[in-house]
Amino acid sequence: MTGTLIYLGLGSNRGDRLANLQVAIAALAPAVRVLRQSAVYETEPWGYAEQARFLNLALEAETELAPAELLQHIKQVEQQVGRVASFRYGPREIDIDILLYGNFQIDLSEAEADLKIPHPRLAERAFVLVPLAELAPELPVPGSGRTASQLLAAQDASGVQLFDPGAAA
Repeated sequence: MTGTLIYLGLGSNRGDRLANLQVAIAALAPAVRVLRQSAVYETEPWGYAEQARFLNLALEAETELAPAELLQHIKQVEQQVGRVASFRYGPREIDIDILLYGNFQIDLSEAEADLKIPHPRLAERAFVLVPLAELAPELPVPGSGRTASQLLAAQDASGVQLFDPGAAA
C-alpha cells in the first residue's frame, strides 16, 4: 500500500492501558498500515487532573483513506476497544487522535466530521510531542513554521516519562 503518510497519537488511562493500546493498534489494520511506533510514555492527565495517569504513544503510518474516512475508522476502532462516552478530557479506555495527515492543513466542520489537522492542540501537549518528536524530530508541522522537536522544546515535558511495565502501577 502506498498512501498518505500520517501520524496518530494514542492514549489510555482506563482498564489495562497497555493492552488497550496494543488492541487499538492491531485494529487499525488493514486500512492503516503502521510503519513505526514510538516508545510508550506514562503521562500526567491533561485538561482534567483528577484521574489516572495515561499511557501515550505515537504511530507513523500510511493510509489510503481520506481524512474524514480515517476519522470514521478511528472512531470505530475506539468503540471496538471499549471506549465509553465520558466528559471532555475525562478518563478513557482509548483515545486516538489524527495528529498529521501528510503536509495538509484540514478544517472540516460538518455534521459527519468535525476534523482539524494538524490536531489543534498538538503544540500545547507534551504528551503528544514527546512521542511524535521521537519518531520524526525534524518533521515540519503544517501551519506552525516549526518542527516537532522545536514545538516540544517550548513545552514542559517533565510529566512525560518512559513507561516501565515492571514498575508498580
